[in-house]
Amino acid sequence: MVFVLLLHRRESCFLGEIMFDIRIANIHIRIDNAYAYVFHLCREYLFETDELPELYIRVEDQEIAEEIAIAEHPVTKDYAEAVCIYRKICRQLPEHFQSFLMHSAVIEYNGEGYAFAAHSGTGKSTHISLWKKHFGEEVRIINGDKPILRFMDDRLYAFGTPWCGKEGWHTNASVPLKAICFLERSSVNTIRKIEPKEAIGKIFHQLLTPDDLKTVDALFPLLDRMLREVPCYLLGCNISEEAAGVAYKGMNGSST
Repeated sequence: MVFVLLLHRRESCFLGEIMFDIRIANIHIRIDNAYAYVFHLCREYLFETDELPELYIRVEDQEIAEEIAIAEHPVTKDYAEAVCIYRKICRQLPEHFQSFLMHSAVIEYNGEGYAFAAHSGTGKSTHISLWKKHFGEEVRIINGDKPILRFMDDRLYAFGTPWCGKEGWHTNASVPLKAICFLERSSVNTIRKIEPKEAIGKIFHQLLTPDDLKTVDALFPLLDRMLREVPCYLLGCNISEEAAGVAYKGMNGSST
């Protein structure tokens, strides 16, 4: 079934109407947009098929104008369209695809995924850069900021998406999620496992706020399952390479 969000075609003389198909989180999405930026952004996720999409997305001019008006910094129309498109995708995920966006940086190491979440400016990008420095090319960045998490085959997987933060770190791949780690700045590198009741308050800060009760009702069971099945940790860290080693050991059974 195609979940059509908007059916009315707008008139556009910018670069002409562009329609293309992508697959992210194993979801076939058709994007109907006006600006070439989104097509370029999604180029590594494009695919051709005669099948109907599972999700159809388009954004109206008014929505783009509203996004520009509320942006903290000046943004262009094509960038604003991209933001609106991903927001619309993510708002459909819990109810229709049993998945959700969680702001975090996800890396893969030894075939397992680690998600790092933190308040803006805390240093997610710096920390995962330390993992690459410490462990080398065996570390792969799945997504630097906005991965999709989805339960499949009785496990929670993190999926790369082209929406990934200012560094542009993403891979069109998925990885089973072994652990979630919340970062806090500290002069000393320490890590401890935290219980779901402590983790849930931190997770809410990393979610796209639901805009209707159906989405809330679909999202909460997913979060509950995630907290029951995926261990969470709190890492106090500095910017030394040692932080990556402490994080890895702590999330793999070695106390610090």
